Amino acid sequence: MKRVSNVFWITVVIVFIFVALGVAIPSVFERITANLQDLLTNGFGWYYLILVTIIVVFCLFLIFSPIGSIKLGKQDSKPEFSTISWFAMLFSAGMGIGLVFWGAAEPVSHYVTPPLANGETDEAFRESLRYTFFHWGIHAWAIYGLVALVLAYFQFRKDEPGLISATLKPLFGKAMDGFWGTLIDVLAVFATVVGVATTLGFGAAQINGGLTYLFGIPDSFIVQVIIVAIVTVLFMLSAWSGLSKGIQYLSNVNMVLAVILVLLVFVLGPTVLILNMFTDTIGGYIQNIMRMSFSISPLNEDHRSWINDWTIFYWAWWISWSPFVGIFIARVSKGRTIREFISGVLLAPALVSLFWFAVFGTSAVDVQRSGAVDLSQFPTEQVLFGVFSEFPGSMVISIIAILLVAIFFITSADSATFVLGMQTTYGSLNPHNSVKLTWGVAQSLVALILLYSGGLQGLQNALIISAFPFSFIMILMMISIYRSLMQEKKELGLYIKPKKRKKEQ
Repeated sequence: MKRVSNVFWITVVIVFIFVALGVAIPSVFERITANLQDLLTNGFGWYYLILVTIIVVFCLFLIFSPIGSIKLGKQDSKPEFSTISWFAMLFSAGMGIGLVFWGAAEPVSHYVTPPLANGETDEAFRESLRYTFFHWGIHAWAIYGLVALVLAYFQFRKDEPGLISATLKPLFGKAMDGFWGTLIDVLAVFATVVGVATTLGFGAAQINGGLTYLFGIPDSFIVQVIIVAIVTVLFMLSAWSGLSKGIQYLSNVNMVLAVILVLLVFVLGPTVLILNMFTDTIGGYIQNIMRMSFSISPLNEDHRSWINDWTIFYWAWWISWSPFVGIFIARVSKGRTIREFISGVLLAPALVSLFWFAVFGTSAVDVQRSGAVDLSQFPTEQVLFGVFSEFPGSMVISIIAILLVAIFFITSADSATFVLGMQTTYGSLNPHNSVKLTWGVAQSLVALILLYSGGLQGLQNALIISAFPFSFIMILMMISIYRSLMQEKKELGLYIKPKKRKKEQ
């Protein structure tokens, strides 16, 4: 293959070893990942909470700072994509399958087993949505936004290649062109493969769960292999067509389907209760955001276990996805100012995500409270379809949901092959199709191995493990762009002009 870097060959070997171990010794592999996951969540949960909060504060600082007027590109650069298409692509890449998979399942789980309140009470209802908002709100998008911003800034304004290692040159100089730069890019690529593969595993499980619930198709690994194989062919065809055709078109289709689904549930579900809970939970989210951001419960073992299973898992998920989502968002964001970019990435998708969970979460908890169906007894991937069974036209709604998951599956994997191709061809903006094909097959294999060796828990373990080393690179990226922006601020003479006092009459 032409123009592939050492990063490509090294990471392919690591992924091959990863897959081989999963096939040869699945039980041992699951046990090792579980032990590592326990070590990281119990020993470094505090670290994840502090780091992610610092990232949020840093992003907010950039919005209100004078340096927010700096463009991601030259001063005459114009955005390549319309605002609507830009939003659709970053939203599809950034959340995708997770919104559908957890839309009803997470609030129901928190309602039945809340972090602090007594289960299945009014307070548990409020907590269920508040913590779901917290997990999918600005903290998640701040992680994506930071990595995307740093990459876009150095690539389009400083003319560096679109590599994670290139963003650290202000700190380490030419060392990033050698061994250390290769090591950093390998970590980023591996985190991307595992992060995307985990999400693809969730998608395959939910498609299988929907088919099982609706048509009685067995919920088994063999069926999931077939699902992954079919979707792999589809997303490779999309990737073959390029960024401006396949990914943009599918992202727009995704947005249309997502809007149709959320409006159907909003209208057919408890509409007034949804609006009331959305409004009330926004207030509770804002009021308690600092407390939730630093809550580690050192003296409450049950609550600490809940935080490990949910909050730490989510922070690790977003970190492991950040190289992929960050590189992809950076690629489609040339020509926007830092302020416009951070505001768009941080606030707009977060608000839509919160409304999504208000609609699906409130509807699911309302079904649970009615006693018509005990959703807590459903497998996670089938909870959404259990909610739909209480609505008129449930079959049609369920089919739309399965289509949405399938297309989210395709766009996520499609975007990932593009990003992985960039990272392993010296930052090429148009990686060769053979490279994208290799990464498409690799991430599908990893998804299947994780499902085979440990199911959904195995997916979660792999996420937390892969995110840990990359989190240190994110710290360095934050320091690097701050140093570079402060230097540019000085060169451009950007500062807040003091207001002139009126002359005394």
